[in-house]
Amino acid sequence: MSNRPADALFQLVKSLEKSEKRNFKLYVKRNSDSGDLKIIQLFDALDRMNEYDEKLLLTRARGIKKQQLSNIKAHLYKQILSSLRLIKDEDNIDIHLHEQMDHARILYNKGLYLQSLKVLDRLKETARTHQQLTYIQQALFFEKKIETLFITRSMQDRADQLSAESDQINERLSLVSKLSNLSLQLYSWYIQHGHARNEKDVKSLRAYFEKQLPAMDKRESGFYERLYFFQCQVWYAFIRQDFLPYYRYSQKWVSLFEEFPDLVKVETAAYIKGMHNLMGADFILLNAEKLAVRIRQFEQFTRQKFLQQNENDRILAYQYLYTARINLYFLQGKFTKGLRLVPFLEAMLKEYGLYLDTHRVLVFYYKIACLYFGSGDNEKAIDYLNRIINQKGDLRTDLQCYARLLHLIAHYELGNFDLLEYLIKSVYRYMARMENLSKVEDEMFAFLRRSFRVGAHALKPEFEKLLLKLKKYEGNPLESRAFVYLDVISWLESKISGVQVEDVIKKKYSSNLKRRTQ
Repeated sequence: MSNRPADALFQLVKSLEKSEKRNFKLYVKRNSDSGDLKIIQLFDALDRMNEYDEKLLLTRARGIKKQQLSNIKAHLYKQILSSLRLIKDEDNIDIHLHEQMDHARILYNKGLYLQSLKVLDRLKETARTHQQLTYIQQALFFEKKIETLFITRSMQDRADQLSAESDQINERLSLVSKLSNLSLQLYSWYIQHGHARNEKDVKSLRAYFEKQLPAMDKRESGFYERLYFFQCQVWYAFIRQDFLPYYRYSQKWVSLFEEFPDLVKVETAAYIKGMHNLMGADFILLNAEKLAVRIRQFEQFTRQKFLQQNENDRILAYQYLYTARINLYFLQGKFTKGLRLVPFLEAMLKEYGLYLDTHRVLVFYYKIACLYFGSGDNEKAIDYLNRIINQKGDLRTDLQCYARLLHLIAHYELGNFDLLEYLIKSVYRYMARMENLSKVEDEMFAFLRRSFRVGAHALKPEFEKLLLKLKKYEGNPLESRAFVYLDVISWLESKISGVQVEDVIKKKYSSNLKRRTQ
């Protein structure tokens, strides 16, 4: 996984579909003079490249000199966006409202003030339907400008009406801003640290959350106020590992789109993220049947035309769909079957590598490693865990910690005892430095150190002792992440019973299924 930032123009060219490339060339030839055809030469050279290489680019685009390259690249970038603007997202509400605003300004510049006001009135109506508060604010600002400079006599009490509308919109936008800021800060905290690690984290997080959460009347609030409020509650509960509120607010997040169905197309990424959290809550709470149903619903959603036409939303949806499928295999104990997804995941990570953030890629590596570990292929698990461990940066310190812990256990399973003493010390130091050492992990390290000193015949009683100790922590919220990231209970039960981890989990899944259907 490369950390080298990709060239922006190269990324844009590579994101284009065949129809978009064809439209771009028609657009340039129709709207540019012959001197601008150098950009087509540059475009073709970039399109043929697999990775950006400036030296190779200049070799292939022989008509372009090095000192010209920067300006021609900038011109090409602008022309591609202009061509896309003409054909992309006819249903995109932002583009539609921008166009209406442009029309209002053109009419204003022509001195046709009443016609401009009529366009702005239609713009506000469309924006209200789609809850686009910032466009309403822009339209009101423009309306006030026209009414202040010119006597339009468009209606009586115009000043009072515009002032009242402006105050209401500004109050709503202020609330949305505060809630979206809090949501972003909470999500940023999670990306950097993962779950709350100790009581100190929980107290500081609670103090920050209660201080920053603005008061609001949810009965009178609009779509965006409630969306960001639910997001704040989801991140807050998830970080604290309070998974019932996490499930409840994820459900409210998704249900909000059922109340405002037209906004699924407007805020598609937010809907996808909500479904991802709801499916994640099903996984954490071991609701395999509900998760299976939601996966089928989400699969149907991903087939919709408006989603398929949006590269960003399509990639995001596929990431979360694969994540949910893997999680379902975990719950059902079907690790070996889940390995069939690995080639598709590898192909997706390669095809969309330019667009995937490092955090999401590392999560996939960890889940693939867990599939291999659960199926008994510890060597392949170690290969994927090494990709996480060798990744530079401070994203998801909790993921880095558990990758190291699973890496340690995989070497233990392989009998690599010559490495274990060094690995135990190294991982212990790493996790302690990150203040990431929970009671569950402390017990596991103590067990691994003891296991060096006892013979193979004495290991089973040691496994049984550790299992009894760890079961005491299953209901402790601050210890739950150890069981979410790594099903150590099932691993110990497999060692005691002498069967594969996936067979232990399959048996648990079947027992739970029978109990629920009785």
